[in-house]
Amino acid sequence: MKKTSRSHHGTLNELNITPLLDLAFVLLVIFIITTPQLVNNLEMVLPSGQPPPAAPDTPKPEIQRIGVEASGQVRLNEQPVTVPVLKSTLERLKSDNPDLAVVVQGADEVDYQNIVGVLDVLRQLDITKVGLATRGEGFP
Repeated sequence: MKKTSRSHHGTLNELNITPLLDLAFVLLVIFIITTPQLVNNLEMVLPSGQPPPAAPDTPKPEIQRIGVEASGQVRLNEQPVTVPVLKSTLERLKSDNPDLAVVVQGADEVDYQNIVGVLDVLRQLDITKVGLATRGEGFP
């Protein structure tokens, strides 16, 4: 006859929950990985790396170049101008071409306040196509 002891049956009262926790963690990881892909509805158009085809009858846009020398002298298309003359000239050019494009070039040693003055004139005239460029020692 087989004898059983009470201490042997006492261990059956405790459940082993390790497999249940493993399953819960696996499900949690699956939800963490898949949820951002379901929520992300941002559509982006990435550049192709190829330049857009140019229409043969479309003229190239004329870009006005504004240079600010280290001494603070402002030049519009290599012609020295003062800030009020620059404003009136750009205003006239903008009335002729509403999509006026401007590139502001500054010397390395220029006081940044002079650049800000030119950018302020562009903002006042609502010229939004603005590029910034820097040049080294041989600035115009």
